[in-house]
Amino acid sequence: MAPGNTAGRDHVDEMMEGWRAELPETATVQLEIIKRAGRLKALVEEVTQSVLGEYGMTYAEFDVLATLRRAGTPYRLKPSQLASRSSLTTGGTSNILQRLTTAKLVEREPDPADGRSSWVRLTPLGSRRAEELALATTEAHGNLLANVPDETARALADLLREVLLALGDRASVSRRG
Repeated sequence: MAPGNTAGRDHVDEMMEGWRAELPETATVQLEIIKRAGRLKALVEEVTQSVLGEYGMTYAEFDVLATLRRAGTPYRLKPSQLASRSSLTTGGTSNILQRLTTAKLVEREPDPADGRSSWVRLTPLGSRRAEELALATTEAHGNLLANVPDETARALADLLREVLLALGDRASVSRRG
């Protein structure tokens, strides 16, 4: 059994066993963290994509809708703010905004204070869709993690925050996004 493991073996334990036998200096706790984080990310992405596929949405489209929705009323941001608060590049955001505009989920509004700039705003349909998707993905994630005890989930969330902070991943000044 792997060091510190009392509940059973996972795929990473099997991989680590191979590294310990073949190249022990690579069988580090850091590798275990990276591999387990990657496995968790893959499982979450799988269920998320499944839900989004039912709605005919991509993750990037959902990310834009969700970012606008959690920005609060009036559910609008500048394109640069949208890119920085989501996991998208500015160029990628532009393409997605075109698709979401065609689907009547977002609209662009000129910025009266700056003629060179515009706002991106959720339409009422876009707001409803963002809420539906957020609730549906939340349910799917809850189902995925249903066998994880609440105390374990809370402890993991707190530990992951500590790791991310140690890596310099700090929140921006804004409290939303």
